[in-house]
Amino acid sequence: MTTDRFEVTRQMAASPSTIFEVLRSPQGHVAIDSSGMLQSAEGDLVSAVGDQFLVHMDREALGDLPMGRYDVTVIITRYEPDALLEWTISGTIQPPIRHLYGYRLTPDESGTLVTSYYDWSQIDDKYRETGIFPVIPEAGLRATLGILARTVAQGARQRSQVPGAGE
Repeated sequence: MTTDRFEVTRQMAASPSTIFEVLRSPQGHVAIDSSGMLQSAEGDLVSAVGDQFLVHMDREALGDLPMGRYDVTVIITRYEPDALLEWTISGTIQPPIRHLYGYRLTPDESGTLVTSYYDWSQIDDKYRETGIFPVIPEAGLRATLGILARTVAQGARQRSQVPGAGE
């Protein structure tokens, strides 16, 4: 049996709202990307299904396809503040591939359980036959969660060093 979805979970010592602020930011996506493909982003914080932002990509970071630099539009498909963010992309490859990425945030006594997922179950057979899916390995999701945990912790340390912060 094959799977068309990965899910990985990591405990983070931060509130769902703190983590969600990173995830809903276009620049946050670039900051936590473990693949090296996301180079920069343009756009506003997302706040609803249908919101979009632009990401400048570099596929050479994976070394699997000679696509070089290109742009994708991130399109939010599910949005629940401080709980769930899911998106798909549209870009140079048309029709859109219809793979989904997302984060679920579950508060607990130690902070937040963060689940990252990648779902390619809805891709067209034309893309499935290429043999390149999953594009991002499960280890890539784990690495991105590690970078997210570090990013959130660094932000907390920086806020605690600001005079008057937290008073």
